[in-house]
Amino acid sequence: MSGTFVGMPAFPVAAREAVHDATLRGNLRHATHTIRAKRARAVGELSDWARLREAGRRIKDHTLRHLDRYLVQLEESVTAAGGTVHWAADAAEANRIVTALVKATGESEVVKVKSMATQEIGLNEALEAEGVRAYETDLAELIVQLGKDRPSHILVPAIHRNRGEIRDVFVREMGAWGRPAPEGLTDAPAELAEAARLHLREKFLRAKVGVCGANFMVAETGTLVVVESEGNGRMCLTLPETLIAVAGIEKVVPSWRDLEVFLQTLPRSSTAERMNPYTSTWTGTADEDGPRAFHLVLLDNGRTDALADRVGRQALRCIRCSACLNVCPVYERAGGHAYGSVYPGPIGAVLSPQLRGTASEIDASLPYASSLCGACYEVCPVAIDIPEVLVHLRERVAQGGPAVREGNRVVLRPARGHAAERAAMRAAGWVFARPRALRAGQRLASRTRRLHPRTLPGPGRAWSGARDLPAVPVEPFRDWWQRTRGGKDGGR
Repeated sequence: MSGTFVGMPAFPVAAREAVHDATLRGNLRHATHTIRAKRARAVGELSDWARLREAGRRIKDHTLRHLDRYLVQLEESVTAAGGTVHWAADAAEANRIVTALVKATGESEVVKVKSMATQEIGLNEALEAEGVRAYETDLAELIVQLGKDRPSHILVPAIHRNRGEIRDVFVREMGAWGRPAPEGLTDAPAELAEAARLHLREKFLRAKVGVCGANFMVAETGTLVVVESEGNGRMCLTLPETLIAVAGIEKVVPSWRDLEVFLQTLPRSSTAERMNPYTSTWTGTADEDGPRAFHLVLLDNGRTDALADRVGRQALRCIRCSACLNVCPVYERAGGHAYGSVYPGPIGAVLSPQLRGTASEIDASLPYASSLCGACYEVCPVAIDIPEVLVHLRERVAQGGPAVREGNRVVLRPARGHAAERAAMRAAGWVFARPRALRAGQRLASRTRRLHPRTLPGPGRAWSGARDLPAVPVEPFRDWWQRTRGGKDGGR
């Protein structure tokens, strides 16, 4: 299996294959139900959870409205503390910057903290192309890397693997990457964790360059924050001589005071803990401790375009807790790989099409990868209305995609394959705007109800193949109202 999402099919095709994998569905069902039950208990301990959620939403919205100012403040603060800030407009530029920084040290390997941003830009592959090997040190990321696999969950990238599969990956692959798995390794969690610890320890002690992301960046001081549960992040952030952080521009918060909110909501929503076992903060460099050189790469890669969308921009509030994945009935059955992105689940369905556009078949399909049940919105710690954004993106796809700039003009990118849907919507609009035509259509439908097919023909067959067509009532509501209530206007 390829380690990247390049060439993945659209969601309906990938999901159809995934739902027939009984092992995958069993792994996902057990893991997501366990995580969300623990999260519910952790959140239930706080009587002011709703106020914390609202505070997080307001902080994020305020920051996004004034993002230009806070990013400049962040750059000034990081520089004053001894760090160097680099700006990357897209993935290619970010990869060039990081690769050049690593090669300038003369090193040929780096250790990495789990980072969604570096996965998003394909940094590991870019480094490998330049002769630099990147070692993932998060346990789940290590499992994915050794297995030549793809991550399938934001918090637990190897959630689709069970213990037996992990044991087989360790035995088969560890030796090619460094210290081999111990003889007689079983699938006991303690033994698997110890095998990973021994394998990674030599890399921590040898590496001169570390690469990380950031959960938050504090504009007023230039401080970066990484939260994690295993301690591998602390090793990567403190032992190397050079530390390179790659973070999306939306990760900035104005002040240390704002962290007080997120350091309560993030751990409870993600790992169901009152606080993360390891919360690492650093500000620039210090002569007596930590890396001697610190570089921060601020990544745009479509975020500015998302920010311009008044409805879609709320996806940039995301703090990557993954709570929405654990309650989503679609994710539980289809798994993360079906989304064709490093951002799976409900948040991926609204974030990926905005960062990458909806021109490709897979990105155009993601807004439809949802039942719109609303469970994702209910658990989101920053109140992202994911169903609202999904419907908004569906409209964008149906109407022709996002507006794009061509020279001095802004034009609508033409959509492919949605002519029938647009024609149907225009016809429905014409009928609903004309009460007499609507009444006549309703009466005709009622009188011919026995002749209606159970499935739709032609392009509609795919829709009705997975749904029951609603039964047409014997009598239209307007006629019933007029008959029983005596209304002369048909119940208007």
